[in-house]
Amino acid sequence: WLVGVAGIFQCTKKLFLSERTGRGQGRALEFIRKNAANGLSVANLLAGLSSILCSLNRQYHHSCWLLLVGFLLDLADGAVARRLDACSALGAKLDDFADFTTFGLATALLLQPQGALDGLLAIAYVMAVFARLCFFSTGIPFTYRGLPCPYASSLLVSTFQLTAGNLTLLHATAIVMALFMVDRGLYPHDKVLESQLWKKLVYAGGLVAVLFLPATAASVYCLAWSTSYIIFPFAVWSSTA
Repeated sequence: WLVGVAGIFQCTKKLFLSERTGRGQGRALEFIRKNAANGLSVANLLAGLSSILCSLNRQYHHSCWLLLVGFLLDLADGAVARRLDACSALGAKLDDFADFTTFGLATALLLQPQGALDGLLAIAYVMAVFARLCFFSTGIPFTYRGLPCPYASSLLVSTFQLTAGNLTLLHATAIVMALFMVDRGLYPHDKVLESQLWKKLVYAGGLVAVLFLPATAASVYCLAWSTSYIIFPFAVWSSTA
């Protein structure tokens, strides 16, 4: 009789332990699902902050690489949030803050402001990013109003790398990109990782270029990618899945 009671006790104990383990694993998976996109936003934010530190130490090569990494992280962030159905107000605010830090403040430091006019240009660029993120909205589904700041940053970074930091050309490019961002013209929501195979291949190519290829090759690739979206947004990037 005692043996039977002990056996029942052991079975009950195992059952409860397995249920607790299952609940724990379920909660962990749910936490990961809800915060995967937020994790990418935090990684983007850290890339931007690290880029700022590199620029302050005049290590512009490292700063540019971090900004391109941030560009790829930002494109993946939205796709992961929509794929996992984990979009939230907190996630949107975190994403905007990361974008402002990386594609606003960190990118503006590439302009290397040293005088009053240079400083005003850097401020104007940051404010263009701020306006684009905070005040431009559209009621048209899957459409941006104003150039998305990650593409402007990617083009500036690529220009910096390919011209060895030519400030005259870089300042001119920054002015043009700021005008594109504050303009209320429409740009398609590219949804690179959620659309046709060729868009996914473009993203994969950018990932390989940034992580494994020399800086010049990565810059050429990202420059072509960004330019195609900026100049031919609807002719090239507006097609749906």
